[in-house]
Amino acid sequence: MSTLDVRMFTVGPVQENCFIVRRPDAPNALIIDPGDEADKLLQAIERLGIQTVEAILITHTHFDHVGAVAPVAQATKAPVYCPALETDVLANLNDYTWQGFGPFESYEADHTVAGGETLELAGLTIEVVFTPGHSPGHVTYALAEHEALFSGDVLFQGSVGRVDLPGGDWPTLLNSIETLIGAYPPETMVYPGHMGITTLGRERDTNPFLRELAER
Repeated sequence: MSTLDVRMFTVGPVQENCFIVRRPDAPNALIIDPGDEADKLLQAIERLGIQTVEAILITHTHFDHVGAVAPVAQATKAPVYCPALETDVLANLNDYTWQGFGPFESYEADHTVAGGETLELAGLTIEVVFTPGHSPGHVTYALAEHEALFSGDVLFQGSVGRVDLPGGDWPTLLNSIETLIGAYPPETMVYPGHMGITTLGRERDTNPFLRELAER
């Protein structure tokens, strides 16, 4: 298994995890879910010696995951990949932001993803997996060669994404998680949108929200 340099930055009032991902010491990188604190993320890019951000990948468009997309994209000139079903949210972000948060700058996505695509970016092969349930268009980014999943708000350490927001649905979310568990080995690292890093196997075996899967 090849190595992967993953840096996690927990940002914003909802403590969202943004990831900067690259091959070790590579001059080019990806950013996944820049949710807030654009200056902190841009300073990290400079400190890490990253010369080019090849893409900004979005798992879903809840404000805590995309609040810094516009300023980071403008500063880095990186194209933004957004779930196809959620481009309107990104383009009209403050219309979908909870009261008391923001305001945020909206952004028109440069590319859309819907699941089933394979992206070649920053020297990495990224599989896009459609994983709705937390939000209608949610996707997970899988780097199978590196046994890594960037799961957004689908799967957490000991928990799962909430389904009481517009477009949320528990059976759909559970099916999405089952898809990931069936497609990737248990030692696959899960880099979630909140809380700590975990593995698919650990969550399959110990996550109390996944007991239904064990009974299937």
